[in-house]
Amino acid sequence: MSTSLPAFILNPMTNIVTQTIDLAIQIQQIPAPTFSEGQRAEFTRDLFLKENLKDVSMDSLGNVYARLPGKQKKAKPLIVSAHLDTVFPTSISLQVKKEAERILAPGIGDNSLGVAALFGILWSLRERNISLQHDVWFVANVGEEGLGDLRGMRGVVERFNDNVIGYLVLEGLALGHVYHRAIGVRRYRISVKTAGGHSWSDYGKPSAVHELAALVTQLTEVRLPREPRTTLNVGTFGGGTGINVLASEAKCELDLRSEDPKTLLKLIHQVEDLFKHADRSGVKVLAEIIGERPAGEIPADHPLVQLAVTCTREQGLEATLTSGSTDANIPLSNGIPAVVMGITTGGSAHTPQEFINVEPVGKGLESLVRFVELVGESGE
Repeated sequence: MSTSLPAFILNPMTNIVTQTIDLAIQIQQIPAPTFSEGQRAEFTRDLFLKENLKDVSMDSLGNVYARLPGKQKKAKPLIVSAHLDTVFPTSISLQVKKEAERILAPGIGDNSLGVAALFGILWSLRERNISLQHDVWFVANVGEEGLGDLRGMRGVVERFNDNVIGYLVLEGLALGHVYHRAIGVRRYRISVKTAGGHSWSDYGKPSAVHELAALVTQLTEVRLPREPRTTLNVGTFGGGTGINVLASEAKCELDLRSEDPKTLLKLIHQVEDLFKHADRSGVKVLAEIIGERPAGEIPADHPLVQLAVTCTREQGLEATLTSGSTDANIPLSNGIPAVVMGITTGGSAHTPQEFINVEPVGKGLESLVRFVELVGESGE
């Protein structure tokens, strides 16, 4: 499927930062809910082709690849990736509002700006005639958000394995943060089924809604440690067919996270024990695993982490080492070096009021270019 939007054309009269922001807006205007990133992927592939990059392709998952050749054919490549998908359904308005110092639009920072920065890096390298020793693979991948379960990045890592310098994962709103630890995540869809009935004549019999609500109450009463940081969230809840009906079915979705794999495993055992005890005569409880993001990390003194910190600080910015649940989970959990860096600051991510700050984009883009330029000298 091809987009009806015109192809993006680099204007030599406009600076690269402005061009990158303009491209981010054009990308943002293409709907890309998780599992429906095709139109945005086609648009990105067309741009890679127009930039005369090598080995431009799209895999069976919908990931888009392009190679910028380096001088040394035998040198390991750097993978620079940004996810295509957003959390928003196709029904949401993608209207853009430009203000003096910021741009408001759903998905503009997460992650339209990240995808646009793939090209911002390329344009900057070419403008400065920077010739790299190593290849750079630019990858626009699918399936990072929600129930995408990092399926796109799983495919990317399967393709390149560990024969890489490492991964630089771009997130539009992460400027000033260097992610080198991956938070472990387990997700469930919980279904409760009962016989149901009439709210008056069958009163006293189990209602699936009541049973599930009681289970959720028990879940939220589980004590979680502050260190390592661990969270539990019921993100969706629904069921029943009418106000005067004892519901025969109800469902919810549960998200568990922890910085520590052992703590997450302990929480999983606690939660699954509650599932087991909620299942009884007349009440059937089913818990389906619908997502699993593995944990992993590289140490703070790893060359890639230190390079990301240095490149950030060169721009007069603070560099905060942190953890998160991102595409970097997949390489990190496989023992492959990876860091996440950002392009700008902003706020209200995953809401229709999402915005990016315009002024920091130049510093963010410069830090990325410096990372790509220097990574081959980082000792990896």
